[in-house]
Amino acid sequence: MSPVEVTRGDGPIVLGLPHTGLWLPDDALERLNDRGRALADADWRIDELYAALAPGLTTVRATFHRYLIDANRDPGGASLYPGQNTTGLCPTTDFDGEPIYQDGAEPDAAEIARRRETWHAPYHAALQAELDRVRARHGAAILYDCHSIRSWIPFLFEGRLPDFNIGTNSGASCAPEVEAAVVSVCGAAEGYTMVANGRFKGGWTTRHYGRPETGVHAIQMELAQSTYLAAEAPPWTCSEAKVGRLRRHLGDIMRNLAALAPTLRGER
Repeated sequence: MSPVEVTRGDGPIVLGLPHTGLWLPDDALERLNDRGRALADADWRIDELYAALAPGLTTVRATFHRYLIDANRDPGGASLYPGQNTTGLCPTTDFDGEPIYQDGAEPDAAEIARRRETWHAPYHAALQAELDRVRARHGAAILYDCHSIRSWIPFLFEGRLPDFNIGTNSGASCAPEVEAAVVSVCGAAEGYTMVANGRFKGGWTTRHYGRPETGVHAIQMELAQSTYLAAEAPPWTCSEAKVGRLRRHLGDIMRNLAALAPTLRGER
């Protein structure tokens, strides 16, 4: 299994898809307990939701499940949200704080290093290569990191999550115009709720690649799964009506960002 799938487009936007993969090697799957083998914490159907959303999009997709190693975590293991509940580079609990490994089967330091080299590093090498290619072509590249999560997860946050959760590392990962282009669509989307830099401010991907002074702008979109799934539970099927409605707004975001890109050239 290749760690990454790349679909190249000729436009200025790169979609990152670090959490849609469902594959695990047998040796990793055997370590998990029944709860872990359910693979519940995935960005279910997000690759389908964004498919063919706008012309010219490049996509970089991790094929492996985040329980193997999380492609949106710091490879050094540093927490994205110090002092708050979260999951790590090689998670040992799920989003509800429950163990996902059989007793004593958690990956040790050597195994984590092997997973980092085999899976995490190739995904990010591919993502860096596509950002470099797109920036060379357009003078700027916009990384739009695609995510989703259940609306209710008391272990991670209080209450119900807004529908659109926009993360720009509190404005550091992109030009203000990029954030504004996304916020304007989400804020005007009737029947949806939104927040910018709330509980989710952007993961390691957004924080690592977002360097607006160099012409690389990164923004994360964490969608509540209730916006497009029939139910936030197995079998994780899409609602055709919800998907059709949501894709119109996501398409508007892509068009806004593509139109903005020519104004975003940075110093090399």
